[in-house]
Amino acid sequence: MDNEILNVKNLYFDYTDTSVLRDVSFTLKKGDFLGIIGANGAGKSTLIKIILKILPFNRGEINLFGEDLSKFKDNFKIGYVSQKANSFNSDFPATVREVVMANLYSRKGLFKRYTKEDNEKLKKVLDKVGMAGFENKLIGKLSGGQQQRIFIARALISEPELLLMDEPTVGVDAKSVKQIMDIICELNKQGMTIIMTNHDTPELVRVSNKLLIFCEHGNGEFVSRNDLTVAEVNDIFAGKRVHHHA
Repeated sequence: MDNEILNVKNLYFDYTDTSVLRDVSFTLKKGDFLGIIGANGAGKSTLIKIILKILPFNRGEINLFGEDLSKFKDNFKIGYVSQKANSFNSDFPATVREVVMANLYSRKGLFKRYTKEDNEKLKKVLDKVGMAGFENKLIGKLSGGQQQRIFIARALISEPELLLMDEPTVGVDAKSVKQIMDIICELNKQGMTIIMTNHDTPELVRVSNKLLIFCEHGNGEFVSRNDLTVAEVNDIFAGKRVHHHA
């Protein structure tokens, strides 16, 4: 199907002695917002790393944009924003422009000059994340929330169709959390497909239209947000497993 972005079938992943993911299956179409929720260690970040080909999986099938994951080469179609957790110290000597533009290298080759079009793209993505005019600021001098918005801009500059976000609001203040969530929801409204983990379960349930709920044993239950009753949503917030059969 041409609007199918990601199809995961019977996915298993084991570390040497622990089963992390067991028989996980789901399909995302263009414009879906998948919230992945579950306890720490339940496999949320592992799943994102598998889709990004950072980790190999044991068995199952993953199709990305209609292609087998192992053959998928159009990496610019995928944007990734990881947990920030103060990854830049204040002396880090890169400007916002350098950090965001670095994500164009893979397509341009290392020593190509930036074009007028590249600079337009930079302006556009900084606008989208509310950081216009910050091009020449040093990334290390920005607040945690501002840095994270720059990382979102960096993910967006390659014009991805799928955005993976692993707890993008960890370690930022409440005002920044709201700004970041607003940016993400706006991107989704504009048609971007999003997969996101977040420690703030109620917020993630609120903004997602699909949920993948992990219990401790790595079984992921895939449900449509609209199919959940209020009681089931409250169970999710309380950390109880949802017994829901779509």
